[in-house]
Amino acid sequence: MSPPPLAVLFDLDGTLLDTAPDFARVLNRMLAEHELPALPYHRIRATVSHGARALVQLAFGISDGEPGFDPLRARLLALYEAGLREETVPFEGIRVLLDTLAARGIAWGVVTNKPHYLAAPLMAGMGFEPPAAVLVCPDHVSRTKPDPEPLLLACRQIGCDPAKAIYVGDHARDIEAGRRAGMVTVAAAWGYLAEDESVLAWGADHVVQDVAGLQSLLFT
Repeated sequence: MSPPPLAVLFDLDGTLLDTAPDFARVLNRMLAEHELPALPYHRIRATVSHGARALVQLAFGISDGEPGFDPLRARLLALYEAGLREETVPFEGIRVLLDTLAARGIAWGVVTNKPHYLAAPLMAGMGFEPPAAVLVCPDHVSRTKPDPEPLLLACRQIGCDPAKAIYVGDHARDIEAGRRAGMVTVAAAWGYLAEDESVLAWGADHVVQDVAGLQSLLFT
């Protein structure tokens, strides 16, 4: 990619970090508590990027606002917070990519719809060096992705023109937010996609199949 970007921003769940194993562990524990059968891992994985509400709906078949929904969501988040990093790891190649960004003086950061009280300790526990230059969560903005506000805030905090930054995400809302912010967008096909979902439909500037593909895109 020429010229190289001044900053690369990532979505968190399903893009930078593989958090699905911890969500699967927690959700299936809750199902066991209710004497219900466990869900297959692939179904949980495909739902993680949609958030805790979607996971509760998947597991228990009730929607936000229905009786019993809020306690289930609260239980899910409490269990998840208690074991944030039991099985979560960066996706293969992420640490090498971040090392390359640092070596070339390119800032990196995270823009996520994950609440700060979960995202901050999760990121701290990964021990990334150098750490993210910015972490923007829903707590920091009035409108979340797909609105561009979080990405524009991240670029301001880094001191980077959005047109010279890249946003990488594994959901259509990530690509929409990046496009509306005037950034170059990259669809992460390694992320938490539904079986019938096509990343090509999102309209990203680039689609990459794995982190190695992202590294090649950025530096060749």
